[in-house]
Amino acid sequence: MQFTYSLLLPDRKEFLEDIKMINNISAKLLEAKNEPLWYFNKNSLIIIGVVVLGLLLFPFTSPSKFAIHLMMMIFMHAVMAQSWNVLAGFSGQISLGHAIFFGIGAYASAYFYVKFQITPWIGILIGIGISGLIAMLIGIPILRLKGHYFAIATLLIGISFQVVFQRWPEVGSSSGLWIPINRESPWSSMQFHKSKVAYYYISLIFFIASFFLVWLLNRSKLGYRLRAIRDQSDAASSLGIHVSKYKIIAFIISAMIMAPMGSIYAQYVLIVDPNNAFNVDISILVLLISVMGGVGNIWGPIIGSAILIPISEFSRIYFGGTGHSIDLIVYGVLIIIICIFRPAGIVSLIPRSFREREKAK
Repeated sequence: MQFTYSLLLPDRKEFLEDIKMINNISAKLLEAKNEPLWYFNKNSLIIIGVVVLGLLLFPFTSPSKFAIHLMMMIFMHAVMAQSWNVLAGFSGQISLGHAIFFGIGAYASAYFYVKFQITPWIGILIGIGISGLIAMLIGIPILRLKGHYFAIATLLIGISFQVVFQRWPEVGSSSGLWIPINRESPWSSMQFHKSKVAYYYISLIFFIASFFLVWLLNRSKLGYRLRAIRDQSDAASSLGIHVSKYKIIAFIISAMIMAPMGSIYAQYVLIVDPNNAFNVDISILVLLISVMGGVGNIWGPIIGSAILIPISEFSRIYFGGTGHSIDLIVYGVLIIIICIFRPAGIVSLIPRSFREREKAK
């Protein structure tokens, strides 16, 4: 009888580990409830303020056109990587199809401007809304998948979007949309032909806004719940957290952050086609940037973008064209080194006192 009863009991070691995990998640959720949202780390706040001031004054230092372009690309890719970080770093879902939302943002602003002369500023909002809706429609079925199954599903869906737009005459099929040049009203058409400084400030504003939004998410109850799902979804579910619901919310937020970058890029190059807008390389690049900087940390995408994007741009200049894929070789070497010696990313080299907030007293 004793032997039969023991078979009904769970393994003691696993049982204690589950209890410990649940207690840890409960403690983190209680911490999120008790700590004020707006409690800052004073040292990091001062440094951030100085950096932001420097970025605002940068165009007044008479930089070259290439320097302005490079900073724009760093800002844009940091935002794109930050959007991927919301999904992968916070909720633990690795996406290989994030180019979907970049492409939707690009096509939304371009299509409504070309067909209906609607200003791209409104097109950005339309792209954000459509991206959020598509993320919800995609997320409901595929976010039930885990691990590599979810990654493969997002990759295939991303390729499917590219194929659909290549065969859709309304949006120019494989030729895409060519945005007409408008020199008379640069701000309403978001076309600045005399200087790239306006593009610089637009991308900087979105960069600062996305960083602040993700910072708020990281400090909020939603952020704690997403990290609880990432760390142990079963334990989070046992505490009453609706796992599927919060994964979908993270997916929607991630998509809505990504979309404006597609719109800005479309107005910058004045052409949108499926091969570029839905290119899987975009999804891989934002993944590499986040992994390089540090997944699950709001500083990671910024650091990764500041390292990888200059490598790509300088290799393109010195080796011509796409840089003979030298940047990809360097990316691979750096990622291998980071994975071996710093699995948490380059952000782990920053002192903890700067990366983490001070505890509320």
